[in-house]
Amino acid sequence: MAHRFGMLRRFRFNLPQRIAAALLAAFLLQGFWLVSRQTLTDSDYQYARCGRETWENPSPLAGYYTSCGNIHDGILAYRLAGLPLTLNLLIQRGFDLFRSPENRVVQNSGSELSTWELRHQMTHILLLLRLPFLFAGFVLGGCIWWVTRRLYGNLGGYTALALYCFSPAVLKACLAPNPDVLAALGVFGGVYTCIGVAHSMQGPARKPGPPATGLRRWGGKWRPRLVLLTVIFGVIAASHIAALPVAALLGLLAMFWIAEGHRSQALPIVLVSVAGGLVLLFACYGFSPDAFSYAVRSSAGFVSVSADPARRFFFSFVNSGVSLASAAALMLYLAARKSRYFGNTVPLLCAVVLMFLVMTGAPGTPWLWSLPFLLTFVGGVFADAYDGPRGRLALAAGGAIVFLQAVICIISLPSLV
Repeated sequence: MAHRFGMLRRFRFNLPQRIAAALLAAFLLQGFWLVSRQTLTDSDYQYARCGRETWENPSPLAGYYTSCGNIHDGILAYRLAGLPLTLNLLIQRGFDLFRSPENRVVQNSGSELSTWELRHQMTHILLLLRLPFLFAGFVLGGCIWWVTRRLYGNLGGYTALALYCFSPAVLKACLAPNPDVLAALGVFGGVYTCIGVAHSMQGPARKPGPPATGLRRWGGKWRPRLVLLTVIFGVIAASHIAALPVAALLGLLAMFWIAEGHRSQALPIVLVSVAGGLVLLFACYGFSPDAFSYAVRSSAGFVSVSADPARRFFFSFVNSGVSLASAAALMLYLAARKSRYFGNTVPLLCAVVLMFLVMTGAPGTPWLWSLPFLLTFVGGVFADAYDGPRGRLALAAGGAIVFLQAVICIISLPSLV
């Protein structure tokens, strides 16, 4: 019992955590303000209708999983969008027990309300459709804070998290059902979980005794981290099928870099986790072989390389603060030897790879997947500058950049509606 609640006892909500919570609260407030001024779109109805079918009535048409066809780009977004409506229908069925027959939502004939009709039975439907994606953006911000604070300290974590919370690109991705913010969360979490697994491989065994071999010699943290890695790969695959090989490859390369003396075990670990992730993807398709096979063999995973996404992002006015911070961090990284280490290099390489990817088989924005890595890199390099001989000057410059991005984001909020 003591071991089970040991992590809860170690948790502290001190000043650093409060500042991070305030930044994440500002992110949510911006999202709620934007949602309150939006209206339902045709895309919302498509996600809601097809998402409901995945929960309630798969395969309504012969040969297809939903009336939208066999979803092949990211079924998780459809399931999350349709879940509030499905739960509402279950609640309405319960209330039907206390309603007169003519006022029941589900009539005796078995016919149910369409998504369009259900809108008038359910309040705050627009918020509920967006809430899972806004929550995913919130969790991604928490992951960025956890990684950057653990690697670079409080100031580096504040810088990365503040730039994230006042990023119009992230807010826009959280304001409509889409797979991109889910894929960004999965890719970022997958790469750093691979790094965590590799660190466990380097650690000593927890219990003394005779020499152990294989997984037994890693210590006690490898089991939950492997389970977590499998779940994250499942989320990645269900978010966007093209993101799974990209995240697995980046995570594998990071493990090869860290796990010196254990590199032969890195590839089997990643392959087993990928296989487990595909099993979770199969479960997301309701264990339907036809729909699952279509997702795997479709052209949704095809990608190309182009500099247009990076050019559009960095030369956009609403991203001026992030662009300025990225340029300054890159110059400091190249100029200062102490900044060129593993903790800064890995997010930089991941950001570069993802920023130049372009989806050719299915809609997707890999440049958004790169943003958490880019901000992690910025936070790491700026943290090194804060600890340098001109730390106060660097801290003032970093604070000015963050303030600039926050002002631009707040000014541009009406244009995101």
